[in-house]
Amino acid sequence: MELLVVGSVALDTVKSPAGEREEMLGGSAIYFSAAASYFGPVRLVGVVGEDFPWDEVEFLRERGVDLEGLEIAEGKTFRWSGVYPEEGERETLLTRLNVFENFRPKIPAQYRSSEMVFLANIDPVLQLEVLRQVGNARLSACDTMNFWIDSKLERVFEVLSRVQMAFFNDGEARSVVRESNLPLAVEKIHAGGPAIAVVKKGENGALMSYKGSMFAVPAFPLKDVQDPTGAGDSFAGGMMGYLLSKGSLERRTFREAVIYGTVMASFAVEGFGVERLKVLREEDIEQRAAKLVGMISLSPRNSVAGTS
Repeated sequence: MELLVVGSVALDTVKSPAGEREEMLGGSAIYFSAAASYFGPVRLVGVVGEDFPWDEVEFLRERGVDLEGLEIAEGKTFRWSGVYPEEGERETLLTRLNVFENFRPKIPAQYRSSEMVFLANIDPVLQLEVLRQVGNARLSACDTMNFWIDSKLERVFEVLSRVQMAFFNDGEARSVVRESNLPLAVEKIHAGGPAIAVVKKGENGALMSYKGSMFAVPAFPLKDVQDPTGAGDSFAGGMMGYLLSKGSLERRTFREAVIYGTVMASFAVEGFGVERLKVLREEDIEQRAAKLVGMISLSPRNSVAGTS
């Protein structure tokens, strides 16, 4: 199978209790691709400006990421800056969309037959444009955020009606269907279209509902969190990359994929930007996955191999 991601490519400036980095490689498509590339080849569609530092993505090429769909537009690359305090929520200091403001995804002809598609957090109107271009993917998945839920809810629902899997954080899952009870919110999300709903709960782990069958995974305990910026996209990349590697869309495989998504997110936050994701070894991933499995209750209601 082939895995296509459409999303942002950015230069991020981040300050956290662990330190500060300026103008480092970031964006949803980058984090997703970096994580997914450990499991199989990825095709990336996005846009950058004339000032983009191409040497920064060389590691992705070396890991089998096809960058033919990374468009160069006149102007500057998308910039984002944020601060993570010791406690509390992230504060965004600066968002300059630059060339990303006028981004209209153009899917190369050789990408349009991709069997797996991830629509990262972009305008749902653009997500729909991508879905029209790729045809009938075997597995299509989307991400979203409260900004789009609040401003373009009808289009968000249109996207949900056309994908098989959707990713949310805890608050987004509740707000998209106006339901404070999370299990009921997931039921309503399923009713809107996607058979698989994944709720990312940060330090509380992740919850996946596969056609109503719930599977919960705790966050991997970490002693050193440096930069949480790309955790969600790395999670999605790890999960879909694992599905790609197995070529299976069975419920058990999805449960295993949530574990690997959690593992890749845990590695991502251990460094600034994609620093940690650049230098992983396959044995690092497998060892952490084994430790995470050991943390999970193997009761019939929440086992990797279970069928409940």
